[in-house]
Amino acid sequence: MQSQKSIRDGYQASPWEPEAESPSAKSNFSQAVIYDCLIVGAGITGLTAALKLQLAGKSTVIAEAYNLGYGTTGGTSAHINTFADTTYMEVKQAFGEQGAQLFADAVNGGYNIIRDNIAKYGIDCDYEEKPGYLYAEDEQQMKALDQVVEGARMVGVSVNYTENVPIPVPHQKAATLPGQAQFHPLKYLNALAAEYIKAGGIILNNTFINEVESSDDVHAAKAGDISIQASNVVYATHMPPGINVFNMRCAPYRSYVVAVKLQNDADCPDALIYDLQEPYHYFRTHVINGEKLLLIGGNDHKTGHDDPEAAFNDLEKYIKRYFDVQEVKYRWSSQYYVPADGLPYIGQIPMQADGIWCATGYNGNGMMLATISGDILADLIVDKQNEFAELMSTKRLKPIDGFTEFVKENADVAYHFVADRFGIEKLNALNELQAGTGKVIEIDGEKVAAYKDEQGAVHALSPVCTHMKCFVNWNAAEKSWDCPCHGARYDIDGKVITGPARQPLQPL
Repeated sequence: MQSQKSIRDGYQASPWEPEAESPSAKSNFSQAVIYDCLIVGAGITGLTAALKLQLAGKSTVIAEAYNLGYGTTGGTSAHINTFADTTYMEVKQAFGEQGAQLFADAVNGGYNIIRDNIAKYGIDCDYEEKPGYLYAEDEQQMKALDQVVEGARMVGVSVNYTENVPIPVPHQKAATLPGQAQFHPLKYLNALAAEYIKAGGIILNNTFINEVESSDDVHAAKAGDISIQASNVVYATHMPPGINVFNMRCAPYRSYVVAVKLQNDADCPDALIYDLQEPYHYFRTHVINGEKLLLIGGNDHKTGHDDPEAAFNDLEKYIKRYFDVQEVKYRWSSQYYVPADGLPYIGQIPMQADGIWCATGYNGNGMMLATISGDILADLIVDKQNEFAELMSTKRLKPIDGFTEFVKENADVAYHFVADRFGIEKLNALNELQAGTGKVIEIDGEKVAAYKDEQGAVHALSPVCTHMKCFVNWNAAEKSWDCPCHGARYDIDGKVITGPARQPLQPL
């Protein structure tokens, strides 16, 4: 087993990176072998599915484009909850009370798998169980809080109203949910990888799958000059690559987190806390390198929209309004996908060859839903019945319950496809770009995605996303080109950071 320093899909470092190494195991890989399953992506979804399949006696290989936890797993704020962003009352309205109960069982099932793995394998990943709090600041939020409480009680999730919330933010009403949890996501992920390798699993880091060709029930995945043959392919990449039905069913969002050192450690709450603003804020405490830090997240918005720097600055102002901050230690962002009807899509990818699978649309609850998704995918591949598979099947489309959000998200995609072509800012010269910044500009009638580095060198690219031809926007906080339509992201040289794009931006 070898390891490499773990990196993630953004310029801003998360607090999880310095403490994590990314293991790989490729000595027993053979291009001549037809494996039972290829898992593309080594986040929590991929490792959970791979470990379960390997322990069930299946031959598996993981192909990771960069390193373990490179994507959202390495940028999560690592909350483990008994509730979800899609409330149980919302699920009841769309899928009935039985659907709401199944969804609650799935959320708790993901939680239980994480907890069981930590106990079974003796994983040291800063796991702690703590109470959770939700609070309302006005009348509208109080109604939303009552809906959360009613829904939680309906599906058997423990919740009670409370007078006190352990942070100094004024509120009118609050509830507490015992038994929430937190952990260090990459310590957990790397421990799963170690167990997977011990069970005979193969991990190929720095292996970007460009395409998959299917013939006679065998899928050949191409990664440069490497071919990986498998009977099944799982895309554990948050969004499967290329043009597919999920581009129109899930909307990409960025979420922001800052970690601060307070003047007094005693002011850090020993709980997981959430407000009910839109978008909401969340708080928790974690000890990083011996320092107790307060993490606050929120200000979510669609990828490629709004100003990431403004989102960070607003978070810092918000936390300084209520806490005595000594220093901002970290600030980072990550990506997730919001499904049209509120539930993840898990199963075979429609209109592709049999045996090609995916899971996507976790909303802001990736720890539990990625874990249960990996478990469901493993069961589907071995043809084992799973009680949650039908509810979250990739074959469903509920145009009534999800119609409003469905139309809004895709109208937004259409808007950017057209408007970005005619609303590009015209600059007379590249020297108007400041060092360390990027913009889509127009030079002699040609649109250019231009980034000027700190040394003054210009990196010029076509601004046309290679996925579905929308125009990318500059993300100053993460120094990336982000597509506002379906969430593809590229680095300053046009290399794909995250899908669904497969090809880099064209250099100019």
